[in-house]
Order: sequence, then C-alpha cells, then structure tokens
Amino acid sequence: MPTQTQPPQRGLVSRFLFLGLPLILTVITKRSPFLTHTMAPTQVWADSPIELVATPQFQTRKTDMFTAGASHMALLHNSILRGYNSIYLQAPHVQPADKADFVGYCKTWHKFVTSHHDDEEATLFTKVEELLDDKTVWSETHAEHEAFLAGLAQFGQYLASVQNPSTDFSGAELQRIMKTFEKPFGEHFHSEISTIAALADHPNAPAPGSPEEAEAAVTFKTWGKSTVSKAGTWDVVPFFLQNLDGTAEDGMWANWPPMPAPIRWGLVNIGGVFHGNWWKFSSCANGKPRELYALQGAKS
Repeated sequence: MPTQTQPPQRGLVSRFLFLGLPLILTVITKRSPFLTHTMAPTQVWADSPIELVATPQFQTRKTDMFTAGASHMALLHNSILRGYNSIYLQAPHVQPADKADFVGYCKTWHKFVTSHHDDEEATLFTKVEELLDDKTVWSETHAEHEAFLAGLAQFGQYLASVQNPSTDFSGAELQRIMKTFEKPFGEHFHSEISTIAALADHPNAPAPGSPEEAEAAVTFKTWGKSTVSKAGTWDVVPFFLQNLDGTAEDGMWANWPPMPAPIRWGLVNIGGVFHGNWWKFSSCANGKPRELYALQGAKS
C-alpha cells in the first residue's frame, strides 16, 4: 500500500511548530519586558531631578480641545521626563556588563526627544498657526527649544563616541552633559503645556462644540497617535510605553493612550523584544512605577 506523503504546506507548518515556535517563545521569555522586574520603588525614583508635569485636565477638569491637547502632550512629556530622570539617576551606578544596554536605552531617549522636537516644529506648530491664523503663538516655544538643543546634541554626540561601552562609557560624564541643559529642558517641557492650554482663550480659537473644533481635534489626535510611532516602532514605542505611569493623578490616565489591551501588550512585549535588554532601565512596568534597575541594592 503506498505511503501517504504530507502536503508541502502542512510539512512547513509542522516544522515551524516543532522548531521555530519554541525558539520564538524562548526569545520572548528571555527578552520580553513582560518578564522584567516589577518591584515598586523603595528609594529615589524617576520623578526627579526634573519635576513631572501636571495635566491641565486634572487641574481644571476642562474638556475643550486645547485643554485636552495640552493634557495629552503633558503625558507624552512625562514619559520623556521619566526617561531623562531614569537615565540621570542610574548613569553612575550601571555595571560594566550592563553598559551597552544602558547606552542603547540612552540613545533611544535621544532619538525620542529629537524626533518629538522635529515633528512639533514641522507639523503640529504649523497646523495650530493655520487654525488660529496667528504666526506668533509659538514665539516663546521656539526660543525655549533653542535653549536646550545644543546640550541635547552634545548628549547624542557623546553616546555616539562610545565605542566600547563596558570600558569607555562614563556615567559621571553623561550626568555632566545632562546638567548643562537640564534647566532649560525642564522649563520648556512644563511651559509648553501652559502655552497650549492657554490657546483656548485665543480670539480665533474654534468655539467649543463647533464643527470647526471637532475637525481640528481630529487633526491633533491624529498627530498625537503618529508622532511616537513614526519615531521608531521597535525602540521609541516600547521606551514611551515603559515610561508611562498609569497610577499618576489618581489613575485618571490609566488607559492612555487609548488602544485595545492586546495591542498595547504586543507593542511592549513583542515589539520590545528587539531591544529587550534595554528596557530594564525604564521607570515603569505595566503602567506602574518600579525600582530603577541600576539602583537596586544601592544606597539611596
């Protein structure tokens, strides 16, 4: 009796399940942020040295387009600020074996901030100027950007110069560079939120509840959704999500940014696998603050 042969497609699937799937699961279990440490902070945490930003919606309970937009920008800014703080606080304590991963984490923060700045200048600011028919609304903001860009560039240049992180990287030198732009950087990331919220009182602002406001709100929401993902799906997106604290402001933003839970999980734990060892330095896990990795066991 002739022996039945397995269809080629079925054989391919069988080989994948037998060989490929275990390999993928092994990579995920070893590198996925899902399995990183989640111990709550017991000492200094990533809410300093730069103070985090309060959202205007939490402070005022207003819901107009600009208050909402300023609040969402504040949440994005806080992810960046926790990134800054987590880098600054951990830099002197990173062990040689972890320095290459830490440099990758730092480079991602730099990429995040640079992309955010460029996207604001090229897209968001222009749209707001057109909406309000006013080219002056960002005058102070442009000046604030200029005040920290040189220091930010030096931060990136230093990281790029590190050829062998385990021996060449200096946490003290990175801290020194960060201190050169910390003040204007922190001031801007707070000031911009107040600037956006105040646009609700601009004489050309769309009336609350009007079709013009609804149309503009969609435009700004679309920008908000794209600005992080366009910066980098496999590095900036996991960095952003791993520095969001859903417990802040009485948990008001626990589900921000709005997305189905499986999508969020996948962005962090599958997308995050590509650079999985970097995210141990992040300030949060599963939307909750956690002990900073390099400070575990260190004296506060």
